[in-house]
Amino acid sequence: MKIIYVATRLNVGGVARHVAWVAGGTHDAGHDVQVIAGRLPPGEDDMSYFVREHGIEPHYIEAIEREVSLKDFIAVWKLYRLFRREQPDIVDTHTTKAGTLGRSAGLLYRYLTPAALIGRPRRVWFVHTYHGHVYHSFFGRAKSLAFLYVERFLTRFATDRVIVLSPLQFKEIHEDFKVGKAEQFAVIRLGIELDLYDGWRNRRHLLRDEIGADETEILVGCVGRLTEIKNVSMFIRAAALYKEKYGTRDLATGKRAVRFLVIGDGLLRERLEREVNELGMSDDFVFTGQRDDPEVFYPGLDIVAMTARNEGTSLTVIEGMANQRAILTTATGGVPDLLGTPHKTIEVEGGRYSVCEQGISVESEDVHGFCEGLRRIVEDENLRRELGVRGRRYVERSHSRPRLIRELKQLYDGLITGNKQANAAHDEAINETPSSLRREPK
Repeated sequence: MKIIYVATRLNVGGVARHVAWVAGGTHDAGHDVQVIAGRLPPGEDDMSYFVREHGIEPHYIEAIEREVSLKDFIAVWKLYRLFRREQPDIVDTHTTKAGTLGRSAGLLYRYLTPAALIGRPRRVWFVHTYHGHVYHSFFGRAKSLAFLYVERFLTRFATDRVIVLSPLQFKEIHEDFKVGKAEQFAVIRLGIELDLYDGWRNRRHLLRDEIGADETEILVGCVGRLTEIKNVSMFIRAAALYKEKYGTRDLATGKRAVRFLVIGDGLLRERLEREVNELGMSDDFVFTGQRDDPEVFYPGLDIVAMTARNEGTSLTVIEGMANQRAILTTATGGVPDLLGTPHKTIEVEGGRYSVCEQGISVESEDVHGFCEGLRRIVEDENLRRELGVRGRRYVERSHSRPRLIRELKQLYDGLITGNKQANAAHDEAINETPSSLRREPK
């Protein structure tokens, strides 16, 4: 097969890593693979090196940008010209903007041929992969609806298969937002290189030595890009509330008991650092900046926190589990599917939190619930250990990279051969009951 992957940009984050994993995996399986992306705007860190490490040299189209502009028409035309030249069998687009531009160019490529007049358009299959979406929390209502209507059109007329990363994400995209037909969807969970995190105990001291933390200190890390949608401000406010109510130092010894880390970089870093200072938390926080050594910083943490308003399936949560860390996260997008069955929901003053199979979840913006969930994990060492063990078992079972590549190749083969049975596993996965929809015992 000749496969073209299109991403809006290869900035630091889960999308670039996922594209590198799938492009490298299909390339290693013997297929002709290209990765197309736009250039990064100022202020964003480049992760194209990760794609190169997996054997693919990215091809750039300057007109592909995150923002909507007249350059979009140029980008569509250039993608169309590229499709004409390369004649792909599969085009797999990632993220909303790349999906819009890639599939718009695909309509031109498929039907701008004389043979289309007699019902023989060019043979090519278009796949769109959701990571997150922009139908809420990114823009105002009017702009969000405009993106949604465009997506419904493209899914109907220019998409052969839609990949979602969890059953809950399928429910949100298809049932809640009315995108596409059920038979168009396939559930293919993220897959990571688990071998990278084997032996994490031997590396636990590295980050802790770096910041001067002893073994008794609980380190709580928020990992990700510092952008509005990641809502790191909620993490800071919850940490401040925790300090106000319970303190971050041992009363008997005066030693630091809990410290908070922000691992990542982005346009909001200065604002977030200022917020930490204004709340009197500068001694309790460490901003590490961008790091490309997850095999080092995850083992050093005790709790991995995530506070995003909108998330597809969080790579941070999966990698935290792979390192046997306890997880505390907002229940957004497909994240509840990662956490598993809720065992108990605890009502607290001003909010609530749920103890699940592989982590603790709270609703978006529930600072009080997050604070109390944090207290629960900090004080209950047995729970912290159990959540880590169960999380590691879960990702070994469901989120390995070989499984991701195998299922993706199966989907591609099914499209090209017309073999409906090739995608039966994905159709069955869609019918799973999402764990977040099961009744929660109070």
